[in-house]
Amino acid sequence: MRLSKFFLPTLKETPADAAIVSHQLMLRAGMIRQESAGIYSWLPLGLRVLKKVEEIVREEQDRAGAVEMLMPTIQSAELWRLSGRYDDYGDEMLRIRDRMDREMLFGPTNEEMITSIFANFCRSYKDLPKLLYHIQWKFRDERRPRFGVMRGREFLMKDTYSFDLTEEDAKHSYNRMFVAYLNTFARMGLRAFPMKAETGPIGGDLSHEFIILAENGESEVFCHRDLLDLPAPGLDVDFDGDLQSIVDERTQFYAATEDVHDEQEFAKIPEDKRVSARGIEVGQVFYFGTKYSEPMKARVSHPEMGEVPVHMGSYGIGVSRIVGGLIEAFNDDAGIIWPRSVAPFAVGILSMRPGDGATDAACDSIYEKLQQAGLEPLYDDTKTSAGAKFSKMDLIGLPDQIIVGPRGLAEGKVEVKDRATGERIDLSPDQAVANIINRHRHSLI
Repeated sequence: MRLSKFFLPTLKETPADAAIVSHQLMLRAGMIRQESAGIYSWLPLGLRVLKKVEEIVREEQDRAGAVEMLMPTIQSAELWRLSGRYDDYGDEMLRIRDRMDREMLFGPTNEEMITSIFANFCRSYKDLPKLLYHIQWKFRDERRPRFGVMRGREFLMKDTYSFDLTEEDAKHSYNRMFVAYLNTFARMGLRAFPMKAETGPIGGDLSHEFIILAENGESEVFCHRDLLDLPAPGLDVDFDGDLQSIVDERTQFYAATEDVHDEQEFAKIPEDKRVSARGIEVGQVFYFGTKYSEPMKARVSHPEMGEVPVHMGSYGIGVSRIVGGLIEAFNDDAGIIWPRSVAPFAVGILSMRPGDGATDAACDSIYEKLQQAGLEPLYDDTKTSAGAKFSKMDLIGLPDQIIVGPRGLAEGKVEVKDRATGERIDLSPDQAVANIINRHRHSLI
């Protein structure tokens, strides 16, 4: 993409109403525009990151055996009355009526709808297990929307739902998602740690939040330091094998959100191993048994057990929230520093003298070769100052930059800059292309 053809409305000044770094940088980098409290338009740069995050989430759900579908944003109030949650959910639910005066709502989550779908089509134990997911916009009417996309009212979420015959089977589904989440966040460059959490309005008595540590985290978390050193399971994990050992390895250490923090248990940890920090939730998993299947008659027949309600779980990842979380984790005074797996463009090509024949030819050649290699470059071909180009590229955070100018080309060289480390090296144009391709290949897990 040539920058002269792209839509990138960056800001020089930090908006006064943006309180945290991710909100400030998303506005300054031209990623989002606020339309009303907690509701944002995703501009082209932001949408590209959102789609990268979404695709990693999708790939890891598919790898874990979940099947994608799509449910509507607008739901019937009658479904929620069947589960008993319509009146209990509270003011966060946006309740509406259609022209026929039917009570509807903008879905904050989809347990009721997916349970109804399952009950309509699955009647035998032979239909189990099932793991179904979708990636859809949700709405929760937050009393105090804040922190940009971190605590918005409208947000993009991946939610998966599991259906199993027994509690033991359901715990295996829980473990599948638990392990899939570890790999999902690792692929984005995030270190997300599972911590015991409240189940809230979803229900049940087993839940873990996946937390990334950040100075501007919304809540306090407590954990054993050794948990922070455990690597991701890896993409060759056998989802039909022994997942319990992986889960046990993570849950053997004390780790809890502030809502379920046990001070006495935390005090048993050696003082030098105690971690008390701020954290950002990027995902949560729940097992809630027959909370929805009982009242909504989601039952299957079994030759020995008779007709029994299925055991269920739900598993959420805040796709749009992760974008803010990534920026909280990866930034400096100059702007964003994207991990290569989620960067809106793989590399920025900066022309120091647009209109100069040799410079244009070199930039065009680098641009085409990177595209042919399957990478997406952003080519700054605009006639602005070198300082403005450098500032913009650092602000939007592309992981690599190739700087092309007449002076370097006279010596057969261009400059390659690593955004994260600040390292700069001089290479020939062909070497620069090969270097960038190699960096991105080795950044994949």
